[in-house]
Amino acid sequence: MNNIGRRDALKVAGLAGLAATLPACGRGFGGKSEEGDGKVELNMVWWGAADRATVTQKALDLFQAANPNIRVKTEYQDSTPYKDKLVTRFAAGNPPDLMAMRLDSLVEYSGRGSLLDLTKHADKVDTSALSDGAKALGTVGQSTFGVPAGLNTVGFVINKTLTDQFGVAIPDGDKWSWDDLAAFAKEVTAKSGGKVYGTNFEPYTLANLIVFTRQRGEDLFTADGKLGVTTGTVTAWYEMVNKMRAEKGFPPAGFIDQNRGSSPAQSYLAAKSIASQIIPTNNLLGYNEAAGGNLVLLRMPGEVQGTRRGQSVDCPHLWSIAAQSKHPQEALSLLNFLVNDVEGAKATGTTRGVPASQKVAAAVAPTLAPDDQKATEYLTKLQGEKLPPSYPYPVGGSKLVNILKSISTEVEFKRITPAAAAAQFKTEAEKALTA
Repeated sequence: MNNIGRRDALKVAGLAGLAATLPACGRGFGGKSEEGDGKVELNMVWWGAADRATVTQKALDLFQAANPNIRVKTEYQDSTPYKDKLVTRFAAGNPPDLMAMRLDSLVEYSGRGSLLDLTKHADKVDTSALSDGAKALGTVGQSTFGVPAGLNTVGFVINKTLTDQFGVAIPDGDKWSWDDLAAFAKEVTAKSGGKVYGTNFEPYTLANLIVFTRQRGEDLFTADGKLGVTTGTVTAWYEMVNKMRAEKGFPPAGFIDQNRGSSPAQSYLAAKSIASQIIPTNNLLGYNEAAGGNLVLLRMPGEVQGTRRGQSVDCPHLWSIAAQSKHPQEALSLLNFLVNDVEGAKATGTTRGVPASQKVAAAVAPTLAPDDQKATEYLTKLQGEKLPPSYPYPVGGSKLVNILKSISTEVEFKRITPAAAAAQFKTEAEKALTA
């Protein structure tokens, strides 16, 4: 089977040397270690913080106790370099056995024959308790190359401590519009004397733009892998953000440090510099703890006013198995455990979202912390509604992240207009998807 090729490896050549020096366990990943005790050793990698690693290990302890012939070596790191280091591992012919697979990478990896086709191993991994929508997240064509590690979506959180302090009413999260958000944000900034900005979200985050795009009756990515968003929608997106920034409900250009850490504890929400932001719902517990424990979770604005719904049920990442795994049967056993074991799911909680198995989710829900129960209830309600489908990112789709980020910075500092930004985005995005 084909691997991630040398051409891809050259793109991250600067990281290849670094990867070779990283330890085989813990943060960063660079290879297996053998302990010579006769056990089958599986290498499992993902991105995330130390708290995610702690709960993941608790689940894996249960798996290893039930499977004493298997040892799982885990490796994790922050999300930013994860993708490049995974490419390096595949290019070196040393892929992990089980890995967190980004939604924007699934089509690329599966297209190269780098991932195990799970449809051929349906007897090993039971997905019968997953909804059709959840199964579709890991499907490319007629084959399945990943299973959701959990289900989540995006939502708006508002710090009620700050709104109470400044006497600002929280909008009705089931009915509010983007204009309502703008008015709310402007009022918070004004009543705080500019000490707290009403809201912030990244215009370049694809998940945010995808919701806005769907609400206007379009798709960022179409079912056949094309760019579906129009320049008019991208222009409107940037014009909306510019207007909120001009009204001071949004932080001024340069206020948000892009080199700041990405954990909830490092967020501007935790620092109380802003009163609201968009978050992945599986991170509600972490953000609420970091922000002081009084966050209110709302749906995304514009869900009532739009041409159609914008929100959908998604996942933070998929679990995939390398086609070249030396121990595919054991890797399949581990994957089945992660999908279907109730006690394992209780150990991990919702750090990766609501369990994809509806049976497991129902069994785990009563044991969750209050914030996790809120996030679970939020997602459960959404799953019962008519929502637009989510499609795996097409080949080249991952390039749109950096394209959008670069263009968004130019708009933020008023070096280009929203209309010019939209035209540039469309040109560069279409090129990326056809390269």
